[in-house]
Amino acid sequence: MRHARKFAAVALATLTVSLAQERREFVEPHMGTLFRLVVYSQAPADSAARAAFDRIAELDRTFSDYNEASELSRLCRQPAGAPLPVSADLFAILQISQDLAAKTHGAFDVTLGPLTRLWRESRRARALPTADALASARRAAGFAHLHLDPARQTATLLRPGMALDLGGIAKGYAADAALNRLTQLGFPAAMVSASGDLALGDPPPGKRGWTIELAPFGDATATRTTLVLVHAAVSTSGDAEQFVEIGGVRFSHIIDPATGLGLTQSVAVTVVARRATVADALATACSVLDPVAAQRLTDASPEPVRLIVHRRDPVALLTSP
Repeated sequence: MRHARKFAAVALATLTVSLAQERREFVEPHMGTLFRLVVYSQAPADSAARAAFDRIAELDRTFSDYNEASELSRLCRQPAGAPLPVSADLFAILQISQDLAAKTHGAFDVTLGPLTRLWRESRRARALPTADALASARRAAGFAHLHLDPARQTATLLRPGMALDLGGIAKGYAADAALNRLTQLGFPAAMVSASGDLALGDPPPGKRGWTIELAPFGDATATRTTLVLVHAAVSTSGDAEQFVEIGGVRFSHIIDPATGLGLTQSVAVTVVARRATVADALATACSVLDPVAAQRLTDASPEPVRLIVHRRDPVALLTSP
């Protein structure tokens, strides 16, 4: 009888683990890419996934610079010097952005909107912008000209022609928000993936963490870096997919604030941090900075950050602890 009870207990434990390990996956398009939710649970997660996707859609309606009806677009239409009360989400992401802009000395700067819009046109036309157009866009940029008032929760664009672009941070913020929503609804063993951004919650059952493989430049034959992470975020920024060749020169979609043009040095930068919001923005900044300056930036972070830089030509790998 004792052995029978023991066998029954083992069988029950095995059944419970088997049920708990059921992997559920959901995918929807948002923010110009595919958001993927991976959830491990016994219970159906459809309603929780719907709530997470709804939260992402809400943030897209707030942050998009393509949607003229978005809250960000309304802010960009404000006359120079006129403060506008903004939502908690928009104020929060702008505060984080301004803090990172100061810490990166402008390597990450959401006020580069005029330059990113000009560069989009140049990429479509496969022609560099004129010197006059570039100078005009650069005059309208600069994080020192965005004023935030925490007491009134307002944002003010201080120069005419300013425009904000949250493309280097919005997906990370949305991934964090979606993971938080899943956790609040009772699904903590979850992962949110948005293009190059990952937000990771509790590990899958029976695992010590989420196994993440990095393939630089999308090269399946390259040596991969493997990470095992829990309660962390990963963001990779580079030109593996978004680039253009103009006059024989390969330009990235990532703007170099020093020139106003796309980056020409081909790098794949991965940042591991606690929050996808921070990892996303730092990956963008570290793509702009040289590897030594990028490592100084991540080493000075108040929260643990790991930096991995793959360079295409010459081939090189830099990794911080």
